[in-house]
Amino acid sequence: MRVLITGAAGFIGAHLAELLRERGEIGGRRIGALALADQSLPDTTEEIAIRGDLADPGVMAQVAAFGPDVVFHLAAVPGGTSEQDYALGRRVNLDASLALFEALAGSGARPTVVYASSIAVYGTHLPDLVTPTMPLRPPLTYGAHKRVCEILLADFTRRGRLDGRSVRLPGIVARERSGAGLTSAFMSDILHALKAGEAFVCPVGPEATAWWMSARRCAENIAHAAVMDVSRADPGRAWPLPVLCLSIGDIIDTCSTRYGESRRGLVSFQPRPGVEAVFGRYPRLDDASARALGLRDDGSADELVRRALGEIN
Repeated sequence: MRVLITGAAGFIGAHLAELLRERGEIGGRRIGALALADQSLPDTTEEIAIRGDLADPGVMAQVAAFGPDVVFHLAAVPGGTSEQDYALGRRVNLDASLALFEALAGSGARPTVVYASSIAVYGTHLPDLVTPTMPLRPPLTYGAHKRVCEILLADFTRRGRLDGRSVRLPGIVARERSGAGLTSAFMSDILHALKAGEAFVCPVGPEATAWWMSARRCAENIAHAAVMDVSRADPGRAWPLPVLCLSIGDIIDTCSTRYGESRRGLVSFQPRPGVEAVFGRYPRLDDASARALGLRDDGSADELVRRALGEIN
């Protein structure tokens, strides 16, 4: 089996590449060739390296020549950056994704495509329970582009050209502390700070609630999405990853129990309305359909923290 990861040098892409190296297979099928595509890849990478912008026809030609059986499409410009730079966000998140889908569909091989969508498609002012039938109203360009790509991938699937599966990623932790372009970076930063025993100014209040998942569990879910049985699935072919719905207070409690009660006094709060409106009011999520397909959350807040910070797999 020939496997391609786009955005392979990114946070989630790097975790997925590491997971596939460890396992050497997906769903019992051996990975015969693994190709990593990104603008910046280490010179020492042992896999097939496709360096450059997916919007570049030359890069797309390399993708087509590789002839993947399974594609994990993770390449994207993050939400904050794509909101500030519409042209960049459209070129990478929308135009390049469509070009990739068309190139893969043109191969005639009907490859499986797992697309990393986002909970940004849901929007704000959510009801008490987010259900699969709830209308989607993404308030930002990033979420709008993700939703468009979900629809396009489902249409290629309907036409028999691709086997598409979109998974909507929640807040994934714990990124390195730079967090450039990511409004949600505070979700990772607070974990790093509390483990290290450092003061942290939180841009949302202690009651602010979000949907959380560790990068390792996210990679495991993305890999599973390529082989899960979707023969009776909804034609929309899009699922939220199962999440832990936790408040910042829950995270502080968990870290204080694990790393010491002194951690509680390290967090101060300076809520920013714009951040809290997007990342602080997530309600319960009906993810039963995703769980029925074998996708899963981190198990508990303690496991989330430990897995996110590399203490367990």
